[in-house]
Amino acid sequence: MLHRTPRLSTADQHVLAEVASMRRALHHAVQQVPTKWTLGLRRHLTASAIAASNAIEGYRVDARDVADLMDDAQEKVDVSEANRAETVAYQQAMTYIQSLHAAPDFEYSKGLLNALHWMLQGHHPHKPAGQWRRGPVFITAAGDPHATEYEGPHEDDVSTLMDELIDWLNSGDMDSDPLVRAAMAHFNLVKIHPWADGNGRMSRSLQTLLIAREGVLAPEFSSIEAWLGMPGHTWDYYKVLREVGGPVYSPVRDTALWVRFNLRAYHEQTQSVRHRVDRSNKCWIQLDERRGALGVTEHQITALHEVAVTGRVRRSRYERAEGISEQQAQRDMRHLTRENLLTPIGNTKGRYYVPGSRYPQNVLDTAAARHTVRNPYEDIG
Repeated sequence: MLHRTPRLSTADQHVLAEVASMRRALHHAVQQVPTKWTLGLRRHLTASAIAASNAIEGYRVDARDVADLMDDAQEKVDVSEANRAETVAYQQAMTYIQSLHAAPDFEYSKGLLNALHWMLQGHHPHKPAGQWRRGPVFITAAGDPHATEYEGPHEDDVSTLMDELIDWLNSGDMDSDPLVRAAMAHFNLVKIHPWADGNGRMSRSLQTLLIAREGVLAPEFSSIEAWLGMPGHTWDYYKVLREVGGPVYSPVRDTALWVRFNLRAYHEQTQSVRHRVDRSNKCWIQLDERRGALGVTEHQITALHEVAVTGRVRRSRYERAEGISEQQAQRDMRHLTRENLLTPIGNTKGRYYVPGSRYPQNVLDTAAARHTVRNPYEDIG
């Protein structure tokens, strides 16, 4: 038996309607600008999701370093080998999930989920990956390694429960909003806890996949993993999982609080992404308007824009983004450095570039513009 999808309250329905409206507006905003303008932002949003979801599990890598590792797993980035391996593995799984968002003849299966799990965990030589756990699972309470916060269902029940979940993913509650179904998919998978390790990231990845399959927004604009990875939100995330799920597998428990938590996450993440898209577009326009005065080419605007959006750029990423040769990318970086538009940091392969003394201040101000994210439930009387 799975946890059931709850009936939405009037407040929930109001928030869900606002999320739908904002996501449609965001889709329109993305579609109205050249694809080139959003490529860097798409990459950074994906990197932020990977960094946040891994951080929840204790693997901490700056989103900018994640973006570098996404381009080249062997990039010279100052991270531990364990963090590098976890980042590259999650990026592999996320790339596959993003590729499935519009796949024809798609269906959920045990094989799909186990394959995604192997992508996440297959690099661990002593942990079984891509197969159900063969023993009990206990979630330890924070700060007390001897206290059990949650006990998953018996290992003998896992296969049957996963059969039920797969059936539900393909045909269950189809009259529910896709965002609600995605939240329930996350909750049911994390509570079944079918693998020995990696269940949290798999559950968050499954939620992202369901949202992506909805088709309103590309996966990188849809995931709430970055929101969940914010320190205060991570605490709330664990708290609501604990409160709604109970100490043992209890599918009769009310899941309304979990869905409400996710609706808030959808709403606030969409607010943040829309602001980031707006800032990114404005930065590109401002740079392009000053292209002649700055003495740069259209290609070179890409490098300057990357610096505005993420704070730095590497030659290798600029080269890939523009599809130019290594020699041309090196010439462009030398030109931007001579013009004091960029300043190099570090040497050889580890080098990256930050704004130079002549980098337009109005662009940096636009990139740094603050915004307020509101909790949608606080506005409802």
